[in-house]
Amino acid sequence: MIRESPDELLSIIRSHAPDQKKPLAAIREDFTAFYAEMQEELINEGGFVVEKAAIRDDLSGYWISVRESAMDSVILFLHGGGFSLGSTEDHLGLCIRLARAAKTRVFSVDYRLSPEHIFPAPVEDTIDAYHYLQARGFMPHRILPVGISTGGNIVLSTLLSLCGKGYTLPPAAVCMSPATDLRFTGESVEKNSARDWMTPDRLHAIRTTYLGGHDPENPLASPVFGTLRGLPRLYIQVGTHELLLSDVGTFVEKARWAGVPVHVEIWEDMFHCWQMFAGQIPEGQEAIDHAGQVIRNVQGR
Repeated sequence: MIRESPDELLSIIRSHAPDQKKPLAAIREDFTAFYAEMQEELINEGGFVVEKAAIRDDLSGYWISVRESAMDSVILFLHGGGFSLGSTEDHLGLCIRLARAAKTRVFSVDYRLSPEHIFPAPVEDTIDAYHYLQARGFMPHRILPVGISTGGNIVLSTLLSLCGKGYTLPPAAVCMSPATDLRFTGESVEKNSARDWMTPDRLHAIRTTYLGGHDPENPLASPVFGTLRGLPRLYIQVGTHELLLSDVGTFVEKARWAGVPVHVEIWEDMFHCWQMFAGQIPEGQEAIDHAGQVIRNVQGR
């Protein structure tokens, strides 16, 4: 098992940052290969089952089950990757760890990616996944959305959309290093630029590619601009070295003023999406364990 200090690991992650000069297919292949390598030891241990499911003809989800998984509840998982990269395959290790920590099954959605499918395609796909789970017998109070990075953005945007349409919401949601404002104007974007592996240029590329000309202040793009009253309990993790730290702080403050019960954990010296590297740094697994405990508490286990 690789065991690195956060600084050593950060250098490794930076060296595998997406090379925008490459064709998109190659960037996606590199992204998946790197994250799969980081999770290889856990996946090789086995002890889990993955089953593919068709949500729509053009939309798939994957059930991830472990020995401890209860069958009466489910985590609805949204992966990261800047809206244009990522899949269940390269987030499988995180899904397995979440399933074990929460003692439940995970349903991970391979939502449509940009630039082929721009905003708000991932939100539409997640709403369809939510209804898919309900059609298979999961009541809203037994579904708990979890998202990391841009997956956290999709979780919050989906809740806003469901709330606006009058649908029954899940009892809570978990967001790890979420993107809450696609303008990316928080002071930590510059202040933490030497301490995170994410870069301001990468954030700009994410916004441009995903929005395709849409207004970044649209609440389904930047949840901080939404009408937050009525959202369920939120549990949010963010690191002190993240570019997104200030934006998350602004969202949390606005949500609390709107009466949303928000529990935010600020992890010292942690960078963007450190939970993905639970096999390399202990803080990754600790954060997942905290999230799992929150989910078990919500589900009464």
